[in-house]
Amino acid sequence: MPIKIPADLPARSALEVENIFVMTEDRAITQDIRPLEIALVNLMPTKIATETQLLRLLGNTPLQINITLLRTANHVSKHTPQKHLERFYKTFAEIRHCSFDGMVVTGAPVEHLPFETVDYWSELLEIMNYASQHVYSTLYLCWAAQAALYHFYKLPKRDLPAKISGVFEHSVLCPECRLFRGFDDEFTIPHSRHAEIRAEAARRTPGLHILAQSDKAGLAVLESEDHTRVFMIGHLEYDRGTLDAEYRRDLEKGINPAIPKNYYPDDNPAAMPQMTWRAHAHLFYSNWLNYYVYQEAPFSFTGRT
Repeated sequence: MPIKIPADLPARSALEVENIFVMTEDRAITQDIRPLEIALVNLMPTKIATETQLLRLLGNTPLQINITLLRTANHVSKHTPQKHLERFYKTFAEIRHCSFDGMVVTGAPVEHLPFETVDYWSELLEIMNYASQHVYSTLYLCWAAQAALYHFYKLPKRDLPAKISGVFEHSVLCPECRLFRGFDDEFTIPHSRHAEIRAEAARRTPGLHILAQSDKAGLAVLESEDHTRVFMIGHLEYDRGTLDAEYRRDLEKGINPAIPKNYYPDDNPAAMPQMTWRAHAHLFYSNWLNYYVYQEAPFSFTGRT
C-alpha cells in the first residue's frame, strides 16, 4: 500500500527516485475504495491445482478482491470433475455483459498445436477482444501470453527443438516499471514450454515493451505501452512440486524428459526441489493488483470508450 505524505515533503523526490510508492494527501482524498473484480480464465486441465496457485498469490495483499472463475464452453475437461466446474465456474456467455478491473488468463498444454486448431480458439479470441474493452488490465500467462501476442501484435510462436523446463535467472530490464517495485536486479522464474516468442521480433514491435528476460530461457515479461496487457511467459504461480509432477508424468508416459534445470539439489530428482521464486511471485502479483489495477481503475469501471 502507498505511503501518504505531503506533496512538498523533501523525502518525496528521493523515495520516488527509488521507485517507492508514495501518494500525496491531495491524491489520497480523491480515492474511493471498493472490492476489485478480478476474472480468472482457467485454461489448464488441472483446474483445481491452478486456481489454488493463483488465488494464493492474488489473495496475499490487503486488497479486497471478488474472484470470478471462468472456463471455456467449447472444451470438455478430462481432469476436473464436472460438478466442480458447474459449481464454481462460469462461461464467457454468462459474464460478457460485465466489466472487470483485472483478468488473469492461464496457460494451456497446447503449444504443439497451431493457434487456430485449438478447439476453443474462437472463444478465446472473443475473450481477448472483450478484455480489451471491458477489463482494465489483463495478465496473460505462458501459452495465453503467446496467444495474445500473436492475436494483438502478430508475433508468431516458434517451436523449440527441446522443451524448456526448469528454474532460470532473469534480469529486470526496466527497474522503473511499477511491476518490479521491490524486486532484486535478478530473480528466478520456472519455465515449462515447447515454444517461444523471439526477442528480436518483440523488440521491433511498436507499442510493446520487454520488461524482463533470461539469457537461458528467453523472454519473460512484456507489457503493452498503456499497461492494459501484461504478458508473463513463465510460471511464477507454480508451487514447489509442479515441475516435479510434470517431470514424473512425462517419465510415466515414456517421453524420457530431461531433468528440470536448476530445480533439484545436485540435479537429483529424489531430492526435494528448491523453491527460489516464491517471494518474487507474491511481489509481482501484488504489484500488478496494486499499481495496474487498484490505483488506476476508475471507481465505476464499465468499459473503455
